[in-house]
Amino acid sequence: MKRWANFALSLAVATTVLADEGLEARLKDSTHPQAPSKPLQASVPGCPDNFNISIFHVNDIHAHLDEITTSGTDCTKPAGGCYGGYARIKAAVDAGRKTVNNSLFLNMGDEFQGTLFYSYYGGEVIADTLNQLSFDAMTLGNHEFDHGDAYLGQFLDNLTMPIVCANVNSADKSINSTVKPYHLFPQYKLAVIAVTTDTIPSISNSDDSTTFADPIKTVQYWADYVYEHEQVERVIAMTHVGYDVDLQMAQNTTGIHLIIGGHSHTLLGDMVGAAGPYPTIETNLNGEDVYVITAYRYGEYLGRIDVEFDPAGKIVSYAGQPIHLTNETVQDADLQAQIEAWRVPFDAFGNEVIGDTAVLLNHNGCKTAECNFGDLICDAMLAYRVNQSDVAGCFVNGGGIRVDLPAGNVTRGDVITAFPFGNAVTEVVLTGKELWDIFAGEAAGVSATNGNPVITFAQISQGMRMTYNPTTKTLINLEVGQGGEMSTVDFGASYRMVTSDYVAGGGDNIMPAKSDIVVLDTLDEVLTAYIQRVGSVDVELQGRVVLTNETTPVQS
Repeated sequence: MKRWANFALSLAVATTVLADEGLEARLKDSTHPQAPSKPLQASVPGCPDNFNISIFHVNDIHAHLDEITTSGTDCTKPAGGCYGGYARIKAAVDAGRKTVNNSLFLNMGDEFQGTLFYSYYGGEVIADTLNQLSFDAMTLGNHEFDHGDAYLGQFLDNLTMPIVCANVNSADKSINSTVKPYHLFPQYKLAVIAVTTDTIPSISNSDDSTTFADPIKTVQYWADYVYEHEQVERVIAMTHVGYDVDLQMAQNTTGIHLIIGGHSHTLLGDMVGAAGPYPTIETNLNGEDVYVITAYRYGEYLGRIDVEFDPAGKIVSYAGQPIHLTNETVQDADLQAQIEAWRVPFDAFGNEVIGDTAVLLNHNGCKTAECNFGDLICDAMLAYRVNQSDVAGCFVNGGGIRVDLPAGNVTRGDVITAFPFGNAVTEVVLTGKELWDIFAGEAAGVSATNGNPVITFAQISQGMRMTYNPTTKTLINLEVGQGGEMSTVDFGASYRMVTSDYVAGGGDNIMPAKSDIVVLDTLDEVLTAYIQRVGSVDVELQGRVVLTNETTPVQS
């Protein structure tokens, strides 16, 4: 298989951009092959003039083409449970569409980044796989821009489904001619409008000239447009903006009664750990119900909702839930065989030397104390963001570091093995009081906010120092600052911190969960790029955690 030319991991970030009203004329004419409609049955009985349709949807697959564990790693022990994988998704959708009269299969973006399928092949095998799934439409996630507009344009040239994203304006010819603000399904009198997050310039690598408009205002503009200019009775919004913004969109628009989202990796449903119901029902500016749905991440769940629209485009009934794709779910045999064949070259890729370490990078003790491997990963995470965002420091769970790296050469496979969970860098803004409470919980071993045990110790970056009494388990001081000028955190100030999506989501009970986070590059990718840049690593324990006999905190 010929690999795409000039593919290389890029960790750069772009500058800000705005929208383009010229999308209407330029993008509307873009055409793509469309998956044929399948015979379907109405899921809910209703008025003869109503319209029933089943929507299948995925989001944030992040190159997890093959089956995974629940943490997102490769599933090598089926007895322990294997989930997801595009072979299961394809089989489930193909079977489901045969049972109803009207259906759509929609993709909310972020196909790039997360596994060796992307790190090794780039977008090539992802495009091949997506084309076999027969999506009816796809929008763009922030990670689709990670290697710039030209690379994304090359990827889009290889896709056969409509690409819809109303709030992006790129000068790249392929993006310009391929991406359009909405797509019509005239047989259903339905239009899909799609938007991506307007934060892409600060979290990805779009070209400096590429602009992104406000997603909520953009959706409203195009909803008004299609109702006025097209023969449609109903509009669906496809988004890659995050669950919280989806809810805001539902509350602050009209004419849209179904929003299908991605970006925040939010689990919805009645299962343990869900952030809300599937669908989450909000009220729009006209006092009408709007249904918000999303399907977690990595393809562990396939979203499905059956809805009944009245002639005014409002939903009058619904059924459905996320489908958990487990060992019991049939795989499409042909696609799975291709995916397994694509895996063969990974060993050679994993053996690529990216640098060396002069010392043992020790993961032992990272769960309970400062460790030099923890110092290294947090410094790498901080360096990754410090020139792109006003970050004050980094903290990450020590339990996420799984193996030692001995002195000597370091390979890609070594780094991937050390950080096998696919966790990614994210940023959170915390008050000084919130930061203090997080590290008071670290000192005590019990969260200051919920009273439950803190599972692992937080590793911290340069520019931070934690002082605590191990006997009384009391935090005595927490200092933050760059350039050697650290000072005790100010309870009234705000601090932008780098951490992992796992920690930000409440993992290991280090901090209260954030419901809507922006996922950047994975920890293994960030550390790989850092080692490649410095060449040789020589990290001794930095003394960022200080033990003391003092008993009185400097803050209270």
